[in-house]
Amino acid sequence: MDHEQIRRALTRIGHEIVERNRGTEGVVLVGIRTRGVPLAERLAEVIERIEGVQIPVGVLDITLYRDDLSSVAEQPIVSHTSMPMSVEGRVVVLVDDVLFTGRTARAALDAIMDLGRPARVQLAVLVDRGHRELPIRADYVGKNVPTSTREVIAVRLREIDGDDRVVILERTDL
Repeated sequence: MDHEQIRRALTRIGHEIVERNRGTEGVVLVGIRTRGVPLAERLAEVIERIEGVQIPVGVLDITLYRDDLSSVAEQPIVSHTSMPMSVEGRVVVLVDDVLFTGRTARAALDAIMDLGRPARVQLAVLVDRGHRELPIRADYVGKNVPTSTREVIAVRLREIDGDDRVVILERTDL
């Protein structure tokens, strides 16, 4: 995906979020660190253009909720979670860059539940690459990209990486 394809995918997802939730009342977008955060902010801008309403955007750090924490790093770096308001009774749309095994989404669900009891939780991803290990599916998908387990999806966003693109890379550690 290039910049324009990412823009179009986010525009479509923004429309779908508004349609499925019959507007924006009670909706909060929550970006999963790292690349889910700028995607959530972009979705908020899209929805504001569509509806003329600013949607609150939160930032969710799932580091301590990961089930592979001990294998990721001896001393994991924990960032902060920042919510503009309580999630209690709201429609929380978790936003991430890639849906793969479902483990990140599961960790995000645990983290959100520790913050309160939302009315509903939905998941929006830029890319769904398949290979689920948990029974989790996205409500909103920018692009489905069938991959092999030897491949890696790399999402680059201008806010973090300086440019917008999604590429498939071959794993070299297998």
